[in-house]
Amino acid sequence: MIIHSKTDIGKQRNSNQDAFFAAELSKDVAFAVVCDGMGGATAGNIASSTAVKVISEYIMRSYRIGMDGFEAEKMLKNAIQSANLEVFDMTVKDTTLSGMGTTAVVVLILGKSAVIAHVGDSRAYLADKKLIQLTRDHSVVQTLIESGEITPEDAKIHPRKNVITRALGIEEEVIVDSTIVELGQNYTILLCTDGLTNFVEQADILKTIKKKDDLIAEKLVELANLGGGGDNITVVTLSE
Repeated sequence: MIIHSKTDIGKQRNSNQDAFFAAELSKDVAFAVVCDGMGGATAGNIASSTAVKVISEYIMRSYRIGMDGFEAEKMLKNAIQSANLEVFDMTVKDTTLSGMGTTAVVVLILGKSAVIAHVGDSRAYLADKKLIQLTRDHSVVQTLIESGEITPEDAKIHPRKNVITRALGIEEEVIVDSTIVELGQNYTILLCTDGLTNFVEQADILKTIKKKDDLIAEKLVELANLGGGGDNITVVTLSE
């Protein structure tokens, strides 16, 4: 398993509220988690780093050899729900953290399967002949796209494009979406925050991934900064 990762503050933010972690659990098993915090510089950092820590530790503690996709799917959902409760409890105990939250997207590669769970608008993609989005954004603009009120092109410049409808830490319980995807030969899974997807076209993301460069994460971040760098940027790729 080949893992590349990079996070960057971008060109317009005063702090980096993104957080991530990725690790191999065995020869053909690996996982990654990416979170994008919100609620002010300090609070956003706390929310995302807390969620990454809780989710990662839950997976490393709970994973067992021979686990199938459905068991892994349940594990990832439980990991995210545990992180949600941890972040929510922090906001209840400390009023200075009120309103903080974070997105979360997690992938567990089990041989030729990818198990994915997420909350918010941080995304997972499969890079194949085209870039296939594996997650559905929990956002205002996604709802408007699905209702036919705006187009995907309109969404890129919509004034509420950064407003999400679901996040960790906002309520005591959260609904986690999940899916299991079968992988082909020479796959690459990409996890990223919207600091990448809002500033780089999908065709350019795919072109960069297909080069199989050891600096793939750095080059994707560079493209986002060249595109304006209007947000924190985090990318993690996992390849066979």
